[in-house]
Amino acid sequence: MAFITWNSRFSVGIDDIDKQHMKLIGYINELHDAMKIGKAKDIMAPILKNLVDYTIYHFSLEEKYLAQNFYPGYLSHKKEHTDFVDHVSGFQKSFNEGSAFISIDVLNYLREWITHHILETDQKYSPFLKGKGIN
Repeated sequence: MAFITWNSRFSVGIDDIDKQHMKLIGYINELHDAMKIGKAKDIMAPILKNLVDYTIYHFSLEEKYLAQNFYPGYLSHKKEHTDFVDHVSGFQKSFNEGSAFISIDVLNYLREWITHHILETDQKYSPFLKGKGIN
C-alpha cells in the first residue's frame, strides 16, 4: 500500500499541476518504500535529490501561473513554498553529510505538508486560475 494514495480530492483541475502533484507524491512514496526495506544511503540520496529538485521545478510552475494572473494570495503561497524548500533542502544537506537519516518522522512531515498544501492552499487558487482559463 502506498504511503500517500492519490485520489480525486487532490485534483486542482489543472492538468499540468495535477500531474506534477502525482509525481511529487510518487517521490515521497519511493522514499518511504526505500526506508521500509532499509535501502542504503546511496539509493535514498538520489530519490531525495529528485524530490527536492522536482519540488523546486513544480513550485516554479505554480508561482508562474499565480504571478502572471495576479493571484491575490501569491505572496503567502510563495512563502509556503520557500519555507518548505528551505526545510527539505536543509534536511537533504544533513542527510548527505551523514548527520541525519530518513525516518518515519521525516516521511510523516513530507506527507502532512504535501497533503495539507494541496488540499488546503492549492485548492484555494484552483477556481481563480480556472476562471482565467488555465486548465
